[in-house]
Amino acid sequence: MDAVRVALLRDVLAGTRWPQDARRFALALRTSVVPHGGGLLLAGTEAYEPWHLAAHLSDESAWSGLPELAPTLVRHRVAAGDPAHLAVGLGRIAAAGRGETVLLVAPERPGEGLLERVHDARRAGARVLTLDGGDPEVGGLAHESLVVGGDDEVDLDIVQHLVSAAAGENGRPPAGGRHTFRDRLARLADRLTQPAPARW
Repeated sequence: MDAVRVALLRDVLAGTRWPQDARRFALALRTSVVPHGGGLLLAGTEAYEPWHLAAHLSDESAWSGLPELAPTLVRHRVAAGDPAHLAVGLGRIAAAGRGETVLLVAPERPGEGLLERVHDARRAGARVLTLDGGDPEVGGLAHESLVVGGDDEVDLDIVQHLVSAAAGENGRPPAGGRHTFRDRLARLADRLTQPAPARW
């Protein structure tokens, strides 16, 4: 989702908690990974693999000048012929420790094996963030969580767009202080989505 669509989405959701909650969660994500130079492990449940969030965070990482936001996608099933960036299994979460961050996207309750691995990672010093559907055990593992319930006005996909866009905002200034095309596009989108001034 590009900067214009994100700006329009925020405009539609103005007056709800979602833009602010997404920014809060994105700030927690940034402050978790940037000081440590990365170490972001992104995992989903067996039924839900967060491909789109991985792609959006990778894009935001490149656009914002924050390579630390680029995640390692951790998968439940890894085939022998998978390329290296798609061949990271659940054992990687169990091996996580201090200076690393586990971001768990769990619209439904994860299996016990994944919960145990996330618990092990937390006990070893990893920071745990969750985008989840409100399961108490998932929430209990999280240092920071953002819950998207079935009765909310948005779904998990929309919230992932808001979070990934907010995570890349106010990244490092480009070399020489010049603004990137994406910066200019975001400013234009903000201007286009502002309400028209009142005419007397």
